[in-house]
Amino acid sequence: MECTDRQPYDIIRDILTVIEELNTLKDVDAILDRVLGEARGMTNADAGSIFLVEGQNLRFSYVHNDTLFRGADASKHLYTNFAVPIDEKSIVGYAAMTGKSVVIDDAYALSGNEPYTFNKKFDEDTGYHTRSMLTIPLTTFQDKIVGVMQLINARDCNNAYRPFNKDDIQYAPLFANSASVTIERGIMTREIMLRMMKMAEMRDPKETGPHVQRVGAYSAEIYQRWAQKKGLDEVTIRRNKDVLRLAAMLHDVGKVGISDTILKKPGRFEPHEAAIMKWHSVYGAALFANTTSELDKLCSKIALGHHERWDGAGYPGRLPANLAEARELCLEPISGEDIPIEARITSLADVYDALISTRVYKDAWPEEQVVEEIMKGRGTQFDPEVVDVFAEIQDVLRAIRAKYQG
Repeated sequence: MECTDRQPYDIIRDILTVIEELNTLKDVDAILDRVLGEARGMTNADAGSIFLVEGQNLRFSYVHNDTLFRGADASKHLYTNFAVPIDEKSIVGYAAMTGKSVVIDDAYALSGNEPYTFNKKFDEDTGYHTRSMLTIPLTTFQDKIVGVMQLINARDCNNAYRPFNKDDIQYAPLFANSASVTIERGIMTREIMLRMMKMAEMRDPKETGPHVQRVGAYSAEIYQRWAQKKGLDEVTIRRNKDVLRLAAMLHDVGKVGISDTILKKPGRFEPHEAAIMKWHSVYGAALFANTTSELDKLCSKIALGHHERWDGAGYPGRLPANLAEARELCLEPISGEDIPIEARITSLADVYDALISTRVYKDAWPEEQVVEEIMKGRGTQFDPEVVDVFAEIQDVLRAIRAKYQG
């Protein structure tokens, strides 16, 4: 904000505009991305991260770094998995414990009298040099702390690093506190999705929380790379990625309509059991029928189409608009681009996770074997473009697996 002389009215108006736009987002990761991006824009910060409260700890949840994170595998850093206690020993822990912002002009010039210390490990591991820091507790209007945002290395008009200034210290916390309610809503939405999947998990032990978290994250990252290669604008990509992640998590929710006798059967299905099992795609889509919600529409598309194949040999095929009228599957195959892109992506993500994960009925396949199997399906089971993107972001997929273990 040093580069332009902006009036308080203009700054507050812009904050309110962004908060209104944040309310259109649904998934917590999309919300964190936008909040961190806007806060960095307000302060011209090179980097930043957000930690969310998890019991007595702060869980590392989102990160930006313009200097370090570039290229196709930049997203892997979003899935770094660690937590710090809410106490005075760390800077973020201190901010959460006290509910007060912490302003540091030079992280390497702390006096030593502070209760907290600066952890140099990230700088030592990456070669980055942290200078100025603005650490802000994310507090709702009910004084509930949902997390902490840390902005790093403010820059002046000439891109030189500078301390955070008076306007940064005044307006960034104002924005952060206003955004905290939206972050809390995003957390609740994610928790509702996981509860829905918990119902499915009670019926089918294969549908675990970590599995659906991974499939949602795989799908979101594959989509982002696919969309970038297609030349879609960033606003469209962020909006679609937001709802896709949540919808992909619910790809198998229709299994709640399948008999326990089939769902919990050990070993392979008999032909008649496999035929019944295929109806889970229809049941899942029917759960989200007759709605105007963008998220529900996408949930229906993915539930219905995530077992379709690029070559048309999948299921359930084309069905009546009123799914309750469906009596038979696969009478009219669907293939290629007639399958929604979100379903084509989720299909690959689901198969990938099934192969590379340990299940009650199988051991995990080695990564090389899984990638080879996916590549074999290029142009038959899977969309060739989706397979190509999948091959480009292996580092990101590994990071997702590491974060959502189980």
